[in-house]
Amino acid sequence: MSAVPLPPLPPAPDEGYRPGGRSIADIVDHEHRQLLALLGQLTDSAGSAGTPRDGLAVLTAALSRHLSAEEQYLLPAVRAALPEQAGRVDAEIDGDAGLLAALKGLTDETLTDVAERVRRHVDGVGGLVAELRAVATPEELIRLGNRLEIAEEAAPTRPHPGTPATPPWNRIVEPAVGVVDKVRDAVTRRPTYLADLPEPPRD
Repeated sequence: MSAVPLPPLPPAPDEGYRPGGRSIADIVDHEHRQLLALLGQLTDSAGSAGTPRDGLAVLTAALSRHLSAEEQYLLPAVRAALPEQAGRVDAEIDGDAGLLAALKGLTDETLTDVAERVRRHVDGVGGLVAELRAVATPEELIRLGNRLEIAEEAAPTRPHPGTPATPPWNRIVEPAVGVVDKVRDAVTRRPTYLADLPEPPRD
């Protein structure tokens, strides 16, 4: 079994120690379902009274955070644990760059294209997550999940397709860009979380 790359960790108190938190596989699967549910709401609205501006802002922020954290921890873990899947990892990184570019200035007119790109992302990354789940230990998946959630909180809330997409530079640049984005969000009172919506989607 290939070792999954993790930051230095304190020694486990005993052999049966299990870290607290959620598996990175469970987190990513859950977020994928949430993103698809939000897209369903927004595309339904676009076909009738027009897409709510807040919904587009939240979709942009949620996707920006999600892609940033995946590129910092999930995709490097897959590359290390499953070296034979390096080509698929590279393809997902390329797809992420295209999705982030499409998110810039998201409107009703570009929502269909973004939705299709998100569906391709969910299918591609979902397959890699399933393979990672099969080779990594539950403890590794939980530790990676903890790091993914920390990375998401510090991640940009706006698309920046030109920033580094692989470690170590993305783990340095993305939090710095995220600080600037969060200041802009606070000044403009821009909603960035699903909970900010009047009717958050159910996954």
